[in-house]
Amino acid sequence: MKLKMLFAALLMSGATFAQTTDDPVIMTINGEPVLRSEYEYFFNKNNSEGVIDKKTVEEYVDLFVNYKLQVAAALDAKIDTLKSYNDEFRQYRDQQIRPLLVTDDDMEREAHKIYDDAAKRIGPDGLIQTAHILIRANQQASQAEWDAAKVRIDSIYKALKGGADFAELAKQVSQDPGSARQGGLLPFVQRGQLVKEYEDAAYALQPGEMSGVVQSPFGYHIILMKERKQFEPFEFHRDNILRFMEQRNMRDNIASQKIDSLVAANPKGLTKEQMMDEKSDEFAAKDMELKYLIREYHDGLLLYEIKNMNVWDKGAKDEKGLARYFKKHKKNYAWDEPRFKGMAYHVKDEADIKAVKDCVKKLDFNKWADKLRTTFNADSVLRIRVEKGIFKKGDNALVDSVVFKKDTTVTKVKDYPFDAVYGKILKKGPETYQDVRGQVVSDYQEQLEKEWIAQLRRKYTFKVNEEVLKTVNKH
Repeated sequence: MKLKMLFAALLMSGATFAQTTDDPVIMTINGEPVLRSEYEYFFNKNNSEGVIDKKTVEEYVDLFVNYKLQVAAALDAKIDTLKSYNDEFRQYRDQQIRPLLVTDDDMEREAHKIYDDAAKRIGPDGLIQTAHILIRANQQASQAEWDAAKVRIDSIYKALKGGADFAELAKQVSQDPGSARQGGLLPFVQRGQLVKEYEDAAYALQPGEMSGVVQSPFGYHIILMKERKQFEPFEFHRDNILRFMEQRNMRDNIASQKIDSLVAANPKGLTKEQMMDEKSDEFAAKDMELKYLIREYHDGLLLYEIKNMNVWDKGAKDEKGLARYFKKHKKNYAWDEPRFKGMAYHVKDEADIKAVKDCVKKLDFNKWADKLRTTFNADSVLRIRVEKGIFKKGDNALVDSVVFKKDTTVTKVKDYPFDAVYGKILKKGPETYQDVRGQVVSDYQEQLEKEWIAQLRRKYTFKVNEEVLKTVNKH
């Protein structure tokens, strides 16, 4: 799914175009008219700032026609009727449509609701900010420990009454490390956020007043009231609430609620999918850029599926075709310097050097890895470490030293003291397409695509209105 979404996204990198009431047909493809605005949308998107291989309006025609022909082939293959396709398309499309269902007024109403709920919870007692000094004695502590804590808190209280600075003393002796670093200061809280014993004592204080010794399940506290205030009005908190709503993706929750309401109130008995289809058409009719963006999702996913069927998957799995292509174009894969086709390996036991060679010497190269794993590393004890591949100079120090006779330092592998290589030097180029499979697959797929596009151009009709083409981005 992520690959498909990336492929679709590559088709739509932020284009803008001029929408006018005069939007003539710029070309007809397989009997379907294409408006100038659509061509402009795709052209401007694919030739924006940062694009390396920019095309002129005329040069872009072939690319656009090829794109539309592939979409026509996908429609003929009825890919758009598959449930899997439609589910995926709607998912991407709805990511664009759902936010449009939520207005600024919707967000404002929800923000007021959040504020009102918070104000109700805070109540008439408002918010308080306190500082405290804590000497710990939890509920499982012995009476002796509680008595010792009481003696200590009493001495601290006496010092405070004698004029000691509360913040400095909190930093020195409080056993609540989080607040102690702040001179005992705690954040603003409302009723219900503190243990009852602390809360009752704190709410009885006025700013600047200090409590006596207060016992709670955590030990003994001395509380200093720093500030009391009523909950500020909505406008004071509005921006923070809206920011909070965006961070929590509440816009999407509101969209879900609106969709449910629209479905419930609709006299035609539409499903959620049908309602979103209807809303998509409604928004696209008012916003041409959105219309083409949705079309890109639609056509991009079609293009991915049809191209996978005719080019990518087909080319990657056609082993006979790959072999034929390699044989015909073998000179294109020649090397400018020899390669070593084999492995560099490290063993615990010197006897395994020969055992490894004997294990694979009669096997095809692509079967070496499985055979070595099942023979030498089948249990929890790994007998060998292997790096297998086609190496050029500089790829592997052991290969460089043993095969290419370069003066280089080979770093020993811990616990595997014996090093060896096995394989052969290929002087002119790869033996089979498997030796350069990735490059051959890519080249073969490119050939398949060219052949397929040529077939589509013969199968479907298309005609470009040259006069309208001259007006692109000039009206």
